[in-house]
Amino acid sequence: MDNKEIQSERNQIVVKHNDLIQKSRYSLTMQEQKIILYLISKIKPEDTDLHLYEFDIKEFCEICGIDETSGKNYSVLKETIINLKRKCFWVSIGNGIDATVSWIDKAIVNKRSGAIKIKLDNDMKPFLLELQRNFTRYELNCVLTMKSKYSIRLYELLKSYEFMTTRTFNLEQLKLLLSVEKYENYKDFRSRVLEPALREINLYSDIVVTYEAKKKGKKYDNIMFGIKEKNNVERFLNSRR
Repeated sequence: MDNKEIQSERNQIVVKHNDLIQKSRYSLTMQEQKIILYLISKIKPEDTDLHLYEFDIKEFCEICGIDETSGKNYSVLKETIINLKRKCFWVSIGNGIDATVSWIDKAIVNKRSGAIKIKLDNDMKPFLLELQRNFTRYELNCVLTMKSKYSIRLYELLKSYEFMTTRTFNLEQLKLLLSVEKYENYKDFRSRVLEPALREINLYSDIVVTYEAKKKGKKYDNIMFGIKEKNNVERFLNSRR
């Protein structure tokens, strides 16, 4: 795969229903998120079902910026797929109802060709297929260079509220959405999750985000984000870094 083909793959579009972004709680590694997003980018607007998507493992590593020369990516990818198949998560579907959703239905590896086929689980269909409203779309390239799993999750969350230009989250609710409840102290949350994620979002993605933490008494209670789309010049300059 030459550089032009790699860039074309990276420019594919990810489209998700906002319920999957805004009302779900899950914890995936950076690698797991990139696999799922790469698969979602393969879905065509006219698709009415989820298919068995095939890709070359080496090409996948090139597209996602993974060092395929390490010699371990084949086994690591297989292990990651197994972990994804085992994981499920909760999504709120309204009227006080929560439902479990799975990521992966099946995967098939061809050891001779180095190709892998993966099918997303049918549980994902309402959140990925034939979306007419209440969805978020972005270029896969916006998240591929990110190094932190929190960056990708927070980017999607903020991108889904971009039209509002500002969005305030209760601090504890935001921690739940990012699966970082372990950072009870705000200072730790800010230094280990929030600020590193925002640095990557502002550097690599198509939006610029600012934030202001607000106190209730002596304790930080809410975080207000300012969200705006980058202009073409900003995106070009970031792409050269």
